[in-house]
Amino acid sequence: MHLSLTAVCKTFGQGRAAKQVLDTISFEINSGEFVALVGSSGSGKSTVMRLIAGLDRPTSGTILMDGRPITGPGHDRGMVFQKYSLYPWLTAADNVAFGMTLQGLPAREVRERTGYFLEVVGLQDAAGRLPRELSGGMQQRVAIARALAADPKVMLLDEPFGALDLQIRESMQEFLYQLWNRTGLTALLITHDLEEALLMAQRVHIMAPHPGRIVRTVETELDRSDLGALRVDRRFLEVREDLARCLRGLSQEAVTPLPPV
Repeated sequence: MHLSLTAVCKTFGQGRAAKQVLDTISFEINSGEFVALVGSSGSGKSTVMRLIAGLDRPTSGTILMDGRPITGPGHDRGMVFQKYSLYPWLTAADNVAFGMTLQGLPAREVRERTGYFLEVVGLQDAAGRLPRELSGGMQQRVAIARALAADPKVMLLDEPFGALDLQIRESMQEFLYQLWNRTGLTALLITHDLEEALLMAQRVHIMAPHPGRIVRTVETELDRSDLGALRVDRRFLEVREDLARCLRGLSQEAVTPLPPV
């Protein structure tokens, strides 16, 4: 899988009412990579995600999946949103199975894949429970299982843990990293949480607002065997603080990327 954005710009409106939201966004994601976009409100993170998802079209520039232009939504891109977006009248298993059923997969395959992905996210014992009977973290795991079940080439994670409290968010970060480590999924995470991005992503792009643009890129080479220990690691804290200063001063021009950490 190869996803590429080249000189992508996005403008909403026309004439005097036109507002440029994205300015020459360029980056790539290869199979098995975990990449993050970090920026404040107004930096265009969600717009980038919508363009990749095919929910909107760029004003200029190209977005290619395996060399082909993205022209609309597709099963090759799985979406996980901040809001869990589960069907409240369906059980956890039925929520996971919903997309596969729409695709017309045989009933036996749907059952097998549903069971497998509920096991992957550790919810095989909650298959028959409704969303209201699940915690926020469990509901988000169901949403992730549903996205995985569609067998996407890349997972698009739109602030997936933003609605969770701190303790659950940290446990879900650990879960998502272990899931990536176990399955080799390809993922793009957008978040305003710099620590979250550094904890999980191999490559972090920092975005500036008005218009949204990438001003800094960091390649991370960190020991993620223990995310709790990594959170208090001296070098990790130094990198986080350096990038936090970058985020606080985004009225300045782009700066030179940090060397690998």
